Amino acid sequence: MVLDTTTLRIAFGVMAVMLELLFYFFAYRPTRAPYSGWWCVALAFFLGGALAFLLDGTPHQQWANPLGNVLLVSGAVSVWTSACSLRGAFPRPWVLAAAPAATLAASVADSPATNTWAGGSVFLASMALMFGLATREMRPTSPGYTRVRVPMTASVGLVTVFYAGRLVAFLTDRPGGSIFESVFGSAITTMLTMVLLVVVSFSMSSLSTEQQTRALRMVATRDDLTGLLNRKAFLDRAAGLLKDHAVTQGTGALILADLDHFKEVNDTHGHAAGDLALQAFAGACQDTVRSTDLVGRYGGEEFVLLIPGGSAVRAEHIAEEVSRRLAQVPTSDGLEMPTVSYGVALYDAGTSDVEDLIAAADEALYMAKSLGRNRTVHSDRRR
Repeated sequence: MVLDTTTLRIAFGVMAVMLELLFYFFAYRPTRAPYSGWWCVALAFFLGGALAFLLDGTPHQQWANPLGNVLLVSGAVSVWTSACSLRGAFPRPWVLAAAPAATLAASVADSPATNTWAGGSVFLASMALMFGLATREMRPTSPGYTRVRVPMTASVGLVTVFYAGRLVAFLTDRPGGSIFESVFGSAITTMLTMVLLVVVSFSMSSLSTEQQTRALRMVATRDDLTGLLNRKAFLDRAAGLLKDHAVTQGTGALILADLDHFKEVNDTHGHAAGDLALQAFAGACQDTVRSTDLVGRYGGEEFVLLIPGGSAVRAEHIAEEVSRRLAQVPTSDGLEMPTVSYGVALYDAGTSDVEDLIAAADEALYMAKSLGRNRTVHSDRRR
Protein backbone atom coordinates (compact mmCIF):
# COMPACT_ATOMS: atom_id res chain seq x y z
CA MET A 1 0.00 0.00 0.00
CA VAL A 2 1.36 3.43 -0.95
CA LEU A 3 0.62 6.24 1.46
CA ASP A 4 -0.48 9.43 -0.23
CA THR A 5 0.80 12.84 0.84
CA THR A 6 -2.43 13.81 2.57
CA THR A 7 -2.40 10.68 4.73
CA LEU A 8 1.24 11.27 5.65
CA ARG A 9 0.52 14.86 6.60
CA ILE A 10 -2.34 13.76 8.85
CA ALA A 11 -0.03 11.18 10.47
CA PHE A 12 2.61 13.87 10.81
CA GLY A 13 0.13 16.14 12.55
CA VAL A 14 -0.95 13.43 14.99
CA MET A 15 2.67 12.62 15.77
CA ALA A 16 3.53 16.31 16.24
CA VAL A 17 0.68 16.70 18.73
CA MET A 18 1.85 13.67 20.73
CA LEU A 19 5.47 14.86 20.73
CA GLU A 20 4.37 18.35 21.73
CA LEU A 21 2.45 17.06 24.75
CA LEU A 22 5.09 14.54 25.82
CA PHE A 23 7.99 16.94 25.39
CA TYR A 24 6.21 19.81 27.15
CA PHE A 25 5.22 17.81 30.22
CA PHE A 26 8.27 15.57 30.57
CA ALA A 27 11.14 17.71 29.24
CA TYR A 28 10.25 21.40 29.29
CA ARG A 29 8.23 21.76 32.50
CA PRO A 30 10.81 20.07 34.79
CA THR A 31 13.68 22.30 33.59
CA ARG A 32 12.15 25.37 31.92
CA ALA A 33 15.29 25.33 29.77
CA PRO A 34 15.19 27.78 26.82
CA TYR A 35 16.19 25.09 24.32
CA SER A 36 13.25 22.94 25.43
CA GLY A 37 10.86 25.88 25.17
CA TRP A 38 11.99 26.75 21.66
CA TRP A 39 11.71 23.12 20.61
CA CYS A 40 8.09 23.13 21.82
CA VAL A 41 7.53 26.26 19.70
CA ALA A 42 9.13 24.53 16.71
CA LEU A 43 6.84 21.52 17.09
CA ALA A 44 3.82 23.82 17.21
CA PHE A 45 4.92 25.59 14.01
CA PHE A 46 5.56 22.30 12.20
CA LEU A 47 2.12 21.07 13.26
CA GLY A 48 0.49 24.26 12.00
CA GLY A 49 2.34 24.00 8.68
CA ALA A 50 1.23 20.40 8.17
CA LEU A 51 -2.40 21.36 8.84
CA ALA A 52 -2.22 24.31 6.45
CA PHE A 53 -0.89 22.12 3.63
CA LEU A 54 -3.89 19.81 3.99
CA LEU A 55 -5.77 22.52 2.07
CA ASP A 56 -3.38 22.30 -0.89
CA GLY A 57 -5.33 21.70 -4.09
CA THR A 58 -8.50 23.29 -2.69
CA PRO A 59 -9.82 26.82 -3.27
CA HIS A 60 -8.19 27.75 0.07
CA GLN A 61 -4.66 27.09 -1.11
CA GLN A 62 -4.36 30.77 -2.03
CA TRP A 63 -3.81 31.59 1.64
CA ALA A 64 -3.13 28.12 3.06
CA ASN A 65 0.04 27.38 1.07
CA PRO A 66 1.76 30.71 1.88
CA LEU A 67 0.74 30.21 5.51
CA GLY A 68 2.14 26.67 5.50
CA ASN A 69 5.42 27.91 4.03
CA VAL A 70 5.73 30.61 6.68
CA LEU A 71 4.88 28.24 9.54
CA LEU A 72 7.42 25.63 8.44
CA VAL A 73 10.14 28.26 8.03
CA SER A 74 9.20 29.64 11.45
CA GLY A 75 9.58 26.11 12.82
CA ALA A 76 13.07 25.88 11.30
CA VAL A 77 13.90 29.28 12.80
CA SER A 78 12.76 27.98 16.19
CA VAL A 79 15.03 24.93 15.80
CA TRP A 80 17.93 27.30 15.14
CA THR A 81 17.02 29.45 18.15
CA SER A 82 16.77 26.32 20.30
CA ALA A 83 20.25 25.31 19.14
CA CYS A 84 21.61 28.80 19.87
CA SER A 85 20.22 28.66 23.40
CA LEU A 86 22.34 25.58 24.10
CA ARG A 87 25.29 27.95 24.42
CA GLY A 88 23.33 30.85 25.89
CA ALA A 89 23.04 32.94 22.71
CA PHE A 90 19.87 34.27 21.15
CA PRO A 91 19.46 35.87 17.68
CA ARG A 92 18.00 39.35 17.46
CA PRO A 93 14.21 39.48 16.85
CA TRP A 94 14.61 41.01 13.39
CA VAL A 95 16.92 38.15 12.43
CA LEU A 96 14.31 35.63 13.54
CA ALA A 97 11.62 37.39 11.50
CA ALA A 98 13.68 37.84 8.31
CA ALA A 99 13.29 34.36 6.81
CA PRO A 100 9.53 33.99 7.52
CA ALA A 101 8.92 37.52 6.17
CA ALA A 102 10.88 36.84 2.98
CA THR A 103 9.05 33.53 2.53
CA LEU A 104 5.66 35.19 2.98
CA ALA A 105 6.45 37.94 0.49
CA ALA A 106 7.73 35.48 -2.13
CA SER A 107 4.77 33.11 -1.66
CA VAL A 108 2.12 35.82 -1.90
CA ALA A 109 3.74 37.37 -4.98
CA ASP A 110 3.95 34.06 -6.88
CA SER A 111 0.26 33.41 -7.73
CA PRO A 112 -0.56 31.05 -4.82
CA ALA A 113 -4.12 30.51 -6.05
CA THR A 114 -2.88 28.61 -9.09
CA ASN A 115 0.73 27.84 -8.24
CA THR A 116 1.06 25.06 -5.68
CA TRP A 117 4.76 25.84 -5.30
CA ALA A 118 4.35 29.62 -4.90
CA GLY A 119 7.55 31.07 -3.42
CA GLY A 120 9.13 27.61 -3.50
CA SER A 121 12.71 28.70 -4.08
CA VAL A 122 12.71 31.17 -1.18
CA PHE A 123 10.92 28.66 1.04
CA LEU A 124 13.43 25.87 0.33
CA ALA A 125 16.42 28.20 0.63
CA SER A 126 15.14 29.47 3.99
CA MET A 127 14.61 25.94 5.29
CA ALA A 128 18.10 24.85 4.22
CA LEU A 129 19.66 27.98 5.73
CA MET A 130 17.88 27.71 9.08
CA PHE A 131 18.57 24.00 9.51
CA GLY A 132 22.17 24.61 8.44
CA LEU A 133 22.60 27.31 11.08
CA ALA A 134 21.01 24.99 13.65
CA THR A 135 23.45 22.21 12.74
CA ARG A 136 26.35 24.60 13.24
CA GLU A 137 25.10 25.60 16.69
CA MET A 138 24.40 22.02 17.76
CA ARG A 139 27.93 20.81 17.24
CA PRO A 140 29.07 19.16 20.49
CA THR A 141 31.43 21.44 22.41
CA SER A 142 31.05 20.14 25.96
CA PRO A 143 32.41 16.60 26.45
CA GLY A 144 29.67 15.76 28.92
CA TYR A 145 26.93 16.33 26.36
CA THR A 146 28.64 14.87 23.29
CA ARG A 147 26.88 11.50 23.41
CA VAL A 148 23.45 13.15 23.44
CA ARG A 149 24.13 15.89 20.92
CA VAL A 150 25.74 13.75 18.20
CA PRO A 151 22.50 12.10 16.96
CA MET A 152 20.65 15.39 17.31
CA THR A 153 23.24 17.24 15.25
CA ALA A 154 23.45 14.45 12.67
CA SER A 155 19.66 14.44 12.21
CA VAL A 156 19.39 18.17 11.68
CA GLY A 157 22.44 18.06 9.40
CA LEU A 158 20.75 15.39 7.28
CA VAL A 159 17.68 17.58 6.88
CA THR A 160 19.93 20.51 5.90
CA VAL A 161 21.49 18.44 3.12
CA PHE A 162 18.07 17.22 2.03
CA TYR A 163 16.60 20.71 1.74
CA ALA A 164 19.71 21.97 -0.06
CA GLY A 165 19.33 19.11 -2.57
CA ARG A 166 15.63 19.83 -2.81
CA LEU A 167 16.36 23.45 -3.67
CA VAL A 168 18.80 22.44 -6.41
CA ALA A 169 16.28 19.97 -7.85
CA PHE A 170 13.54 22.61 -7.67
CA LEU A 171 15.64 25.07 -9.67
CA THR A 172 16.89 22.56 -12.24
CA ASP A 173 14.26 19.83 -12.54
CA ARG A 174 11.26 21.88 -11.35
CA PRO A 175 8.27 20.40 -9.45
CA GLY A 176 6.75 17.57 -11.44
CA GLY A 177 10.12 16.48 -12.79
CA SER A 178 11.13 12.86 -12.34
CA ILE A 179 14.09 13.56 -10.08
CA PHE A 180 12.24 16.08 -7.92
CA GLU A 181 9.19 13.87 -7.41
CA SER A 182 11.06 10.62 -6.84
CA VAL A 183 13.73 11.98 -4.49
CA PHE A 184 12.42 15.26 -3.07
CA GLY A 185 8.65 14.97 -3.30
CA SER A 186 6.25 16.08 -0.57
CA ALA A 187 5.62 12.53 0.70
CA ILE A 188 9.34 11.81 1.14
CA THR A 189 9.85 15.20 2.79
CA THR A 190 7.02 14.55 5.24
CA MET A 191 8.43 11.15 6.22
CA LEU A 192 11.94 12.55 6.65
CA THR A 193 10.64 15.40 8.81
CA MET A 194 8.78 12.89 10.97
CA VAL A 195 12.01 11.00 11.58
CA LEU A 196 13.78 14.28 12.38
CA LEU A 197 11.17 15.27 14.95
CA VAL A 198 11.29 11.91 16.69
CA VAL A 199 15.11 11.70 16.85
CA VAL A 200 15.63 15.31 17.90
CA SER A 201 12.77 15.22 20.41
CA PHE A 202 14.23 12.16 22.13
CA SER A 203 17.71 13.71 22.01
CA MET A 204 16.35 16.93 23.49
CA SER A 205 14.61 14.89 26.18
CA SER A 206 17.87 13.11 26.99
CA LEU A 207 19.62 16.46 27.12
CA SER A 208 16.97 17.70 29.52
CA THR A 209 17.47 14.63 31.72
CA GLU A 210 21.23 15.20 31.76
CA GLN A 211 20.65 18.82 32.69
CA GLN A 212 18.53 17.77 35.67
CA THR A 213 21.15 15.24 36.71
CA ARG A 214 23.89 17.84 36.53
CA ALA A 215 21.80 20.30 38.50
CA LEU A 216 21.26 17.71 41.26
CA ARG A 217 24.96 16.88 41.24
CA MET A 218 25.76 20.59 41.52
CA VAL A 219 23.47 20.96 44.51
CA ALA A 220 25.11 17.97 46.18
CA THR A 221 28.70 19.16 45.68
CA ARG A 222 28.54 22.96 45.77
CA ASP A 223 28.28 25.47 48.58
CA ASP A 224 25.07 27.46 48.15
CA LEU A 225 26.53 30.85 48.98
CA THR A 226 29.89 30.87 47.21
CA GLY A 227 29.46 28.25 44.49
CA LEU A 228 32.70 26.57 45.58
CA LEU A 229 33.01 22.90 46.39
CA ASN A 230 31.47 22.06 49.73
CA ARG A 231 33.56 20.34 52.40
CA LYS A 232 32.66 16.75 51.52
CA ALA A 233 33.09 17.26 47.77
CA PHE A 234 36.48 18.92 48.31
CA LEU A 235 37.73 16.11 50.54
CA ASP A 236 36.56 13.46 48.07
CA ARG A 237 38.19 15.13 45.08
CA ALA A 238 41.35 16.01 46.98
CA ALA A 239 41.76 12.39 48.02
CA GLY A 240 41.57 11.38 44.37
CA LEU A 241 44.19 13.97 43.36
CA LEU A 242 46.58 12.83 46.09
CA LYS A 243 46.52 9.36 44.57
CA ASP A 244 47.05 10.62 41.01
CA HIS A 245 50.80 10.91 40.40
CA ALA A 246 50.61 10.97 36.60
CA VAL A 247 51.30 14.66 36.05
CA THR A 248 52.62 16.15 39.32
CA GLN A 249 54.48 13.08 40.66
CA GLY A 250 52.28 13.36 43.74
CA THR A 251 53.63 16.70 44.96
CA GLY A 252 51.72 19.87 45.68
CA ALA A 253 50.47 22.31 48.28
CA LEU A 254 47.36 22.74 50.37
CA ILE A 255 46.34 26.20 51.56
CA LEU A 256 43.95 26.77 54.44
CA ALA A 257 42.59 30.34 54.51
CA ASP A 258 40.63 32.15 57.19
CA LEU A 259 39.10 35.62 56.88
CA ASP A 260 40.42 37.81 59.70
CA HIS A 261 37.98 39.37 62.20
CA PHE A 262 35.06 38.08 60.17
CA LYS A 263 32.70 38.25 63.15
CA GLU A 264 33.27 41.98 63.33
CA VAL A 265 32.11 42.34 59.72
CA ASN A 266 28.84 40.60 60.59
CA ASP A 267 28.40 42.49 63.86
CA THR A 268 29.18 45.92 62.36
CA HIS A 269 27.67 45.73 58.88
CA GLY A 270 25.23 42.81 59.10
CA HIS A 271 25.18 39.28 57.72
CA ALA A 272 24.56 40.51 54.17
CA ALA A 273 27.96 42.22 54.27
CA GLY A 274 29.50 39.04 55.65
CA ASP A 275 27.98 37.05 52.79
CA LEU A 276 29.37 39.58 50.33
CA ALA A 277 32.85 39.18 51.82
CA LEU A 278 32.64 35.39 51.55
CA GLN A 279 31.48 35.59 47.94
CA ALA A 280 34.20 38.12 47.11
CA PHE A 281 36.88 35.87 48.57
CA ALA A 282 35.52 32.88 46.65
CA GLY A 283 35.59 34.92 43.45
CA ALA A 284 39.16 36.02 44.13
CA CYS A 285 40.20 32.40 44.57
CA GLN A 286 38.52 31.27 41.36
CA ASP A 287 40.11 34.13 39.42
CA THR A 288 43.57 33.20 40.73
CA VAL A 289 43.89 29.42 40.62
CA ARG A 290 44.09 27.12 37.61
CA SER A 291 41.23 24.98 36.38
CA THR A 292 43.12 21.92 37.64
CA ASP A 293 43.27 23.26 41.22
CA LEU A 294 40.58 22.68 43.81
CA VAL A 295 38.89 25.38 45.89
CA GLY A 296 36.34 24.65 48.59
CA ARG A 297 34.56 26.26 51.50
CA TYR A 298 35.76 24.30 54.49
CA GLY A 299 33.34 25.84 56.94
CA GLY A 300 32.17 29.30 58.03
CA GLU A 301 34.80 31.80 56.92
CA GLU A 302 37.42 29.11 56.34
CA PHE A 303 38.43 28.01 52.84
CA VAL A 304 40.78 25.37 51.49
CA LEU A 305 42.75 25.20 48.24
CA LEU A 306 44.64 22.23 46.80
CA ILE A 307 47.35 23.10 44.28
CA PRO A 308 48.67 19.90 42.60
CA GLY A 309 52.31 20.35 41.63
CA GLY A 310 52.48 23.61 43.59
CA SER A 311 55.62 24.61 45.49
CA ALA A 312 55.94 26.71 48.62
CA VAL A 313 56.70 29.75 46.46
CA ARG A 314 53.71 29.07 44.24
CA ALA A 315 51.41 28.70 47.26
CA GLU A 316 52.60 31.99 48.74
CA HIS A 317 52.13 33.74 45.42
CA ILE A 318 48.55 32.43 45.20
CA ALA A 319 47.81 33.66 48.73
CA GLU A 320 49.20 37.12 47.93
CA GLU A 321 47.23 37.33 44.69
CA VAL A 322 43.96 36.25 46.30
CA SER A 323 44.38 38.86 49.04
CA ARG A 324 45.21 41.52 46.46
CA ARG A 325 42.11 40.73 44.42
CA LEU A 326 39.94 40.68 47.54
CA ALA A 327 41.21 44.11 48.64
CA GLN A 328 40.25 45.56 45.24
CA VAL A 329 36.60 44.48 45.47
CA PRO A 330 34.46 47.67 45.49
CA THR A 331 32.45 48.23 48.69
CA SER A 332 30.07 50.83 50.10
CA ASP A 333 28.67 52.13 53.39
CA GLY A 334 32.06 52.00 55.10
CA LEU A 335 32.53 48.28 54.56
CA GLU A 336 36.11 47.11 54.07
CA MET A 337 37.00 43.65 52.88
CA PRO A 338 38.69 41.67 55.65
CA THR A 339 42.31 40.61 55.45
CA VAL A 340 43.12 36.90 55.26
CA SER A 341 45.47 34.56 57.09
CA TYR A 342 46.87 31.50 55.32
CA GLY A 343 48.41 28.25 56.44
CA VAL A 344 50.33 26.21 53.85
CA ALA A 345 51.26 22.53 53.97
CA LEU A 346 53.24 20.75 51.26
CA TYR A 347 52.75 17.13 50.32
CA ASP A 348 54.63 14.50 48.36
CA ALA A 349 54.04 11.09 46.83
CA GLY A 350 53.89 9.52 50.29
CA THR A 351 50.94 11.64 51.39
CA SER A 352 47.66 9.78 51.40
CA ASP A 353 45.49 11.33 54.12
CA VAL A 354 43.81 14.63 53.25
CA GLU A 355 42.75 15.21 56.84
CA ASP A 356 46.37 14.97 58.05
CA LEU A 357 47.41 17.44 55.36
CA ILE A 358 44.67 19.86 56.42
CA ALA A 359 45.74 19.44 60.06
CA ALA A 360 49.28 20.48 59.14
CA ALA A 361 47.97 23.53 57.26
CA ASP A 362 45.71 24.34 60.23
CA GLU A 363 48.73 24.43 62.54
CA ALA A 364 50.40 26.90 60.20
CA LEU A 365 47.18 28.94 60.01
CA TYR A 366 47.03 29.08 63.81
CA MET A 367 50.58 30.41 63.82
CA ALA A 368 49.64 33.06 61.24
CA LYS A 369 46.80 34.18 63.51
CA SER A 370 49.14 34.26 66.52
CA LEU A 371 51.68 36.41 64.67
CA GLY A 372 49.12 39.12 63.97
CA ARG A 373 47.03 37.80 61.06
CA ASN A 374 47.09 38.95 57.41
CA ARG A 375 50.05 36.75 56.52
CA THR A 376 51.05 33.35 55.17
CA VAL A 377 52.82 30.77 57.32
CA HIS A 378 54.21 27.45 56.06
CA SER A 379 53.96 24.24 58.00
CA ASP A 380 57.28 22.85 59.24
CA ARG A 381 56.17 19.31 58.51
CA ARG A 382 55.48 17.57 55.22
CA ARG A 383 52.46 15.28 55.12
